[in-house]
Amino acid sequence: MKYLIVGLGNIGPEYKDTRHNIGFMIADALAKQAQVSFSTMRHAAYTELTHKSRKIHLIKPTTYMNLSGKAVNYWMNELKIPLENVLVLVDDLALPFETIRIKPKGSAAGHNGLKSIEAMVGGVNYSRLRFGIGDSYPKGRQIDYVLGGFDEDEQLALPALIDRSIEMIQSFVSVGAELTMTRFNK
Repeated sequence: MKYLIVGLGNIGPEYKDTRHNIGFMIADALAKQAQVSFSTMRHAAYTELTHKSRKIHLIKPTTYMNLSGKAVNYWMNELKIPLENVLVLVDDLALPFETIRIKPKGSAAGHNGLKSIEAMVGGVNYSRLRFGIGDSYPKGRQIDYVLGGFDEDEQLALPALIDRSIEMIQSFVSVGAELTMTRFNK
């Protein structure tokens, strides 16, 4: 079984470690744990690893967030991975910080990365790991908030939340989205 795990984020040092780049941060931590490194390939930084004899293809699109679908579509076709074996790691304003949920499908909810993926892969039937970043920003400051760094308290909590995200990814490739939801979504 092959899986495509997609960490969403924006390339460039000015976006590093921002809330919008949590997908990249989780992907980086997963690669580090597996002792593999990324190579720059077509539309993405790419690496692969295995978990319980499942092949994981891990990408970080290099297309910028709002064109993420281009990378996902390319790699799904290139590796012949069905949509149900795709998991997108994404920041979510609708969930409070410290809340992480797996969903087997759903709407883009205004997220440009998800909108792009939906348009390019033809639908919403792909799983996503929604990493809550909260919504504690003043009206009209959403962009500054998502493109801003985590605050001090959040930074202290991040390593454990990223570890939990990795456990959820490993569960997804081992037992699928439904059982992972049952096990981890609280």
